[in-house]
Amino acid sequence: MATVLLVRHGRTTANATGLLAGRTPGVALDDLGRDQAARTAERIAAVPVAEVVSSPLERCTETARAIVARQGAAPPSSVDDALTECNYGLWQNRRLSDLATEELWPRVQSQPSAVVFPGGESMAGMQARAVAAIRRHDAAVEAMHGPGAVWVAVSHGDIIKSILADALGMHLDLFQRLEVGPASVSIVSYGASRPRVAATNSDGGDLSWLAKGVPSGDAPVGGGAGVPAPDGRA
Repeated sequence: MATVLLVRHGRTTANATGLLAGRTPGVALDDLGRDQAARTAERIAAVPVAEVVSSPLERCTETARAIVARQGAAPPSSVDDALTECNYGLWQNRRLSDLATEELWPRVQSQPSAVVFPGGESMAGMQARAVAAIRRHDAAVEAMHGPGAVWVAVSHGDIIKSILADALGMHLDLFQRLEVGPASVSIVSYGASRPRVAATNSDGGDLSWLAKGVPSGDAPVGGGAGVPAPDGRA
């Protein structure tokens, strides 16, 4: 089975000022966000990745470029509209503090599966298209590079949370329990019987163990021995 690293873009000017950027064009990483993307790229550099796929929005493509630039041999990279930000419709480019007073806000928090943003898309539709895209790319990477391949998908907070919820077998109504910070890495492997989630919202630590591939087969009873230490010790 291939393994996907789900990377959220680094912090943006909109994040820093409390705006819901949505699909607003021209929202770039701020200075901290560029530093975050560079640190994440450095972590991932220990793993030869087969492919980098990104949301088409600038903050994601900027993060993806940082990851590609730190690879020893630059992997192929592309954008996929299915990984773009949720279409928040009339909520786009408004302050989160103002949106919290909207009648729809409590439903976004507790019953997102029933939410359709005014003039935008449903959160259920957002999850369906994102999960389908990840599984499609994952199957293609595995078919081309083998079951030990690792690839990267750079996207947005709600998108990655919805993908993780699916991989964890969680109902979408529970996805607000997940945190996905700027430039964080979450790790999912899709197997024949079930997905495996190796990490969520990771912003530090060694990733070189991924270069050896994620073991396939049944889950170890009792939790197993874990990943190898960075220095190769058992």
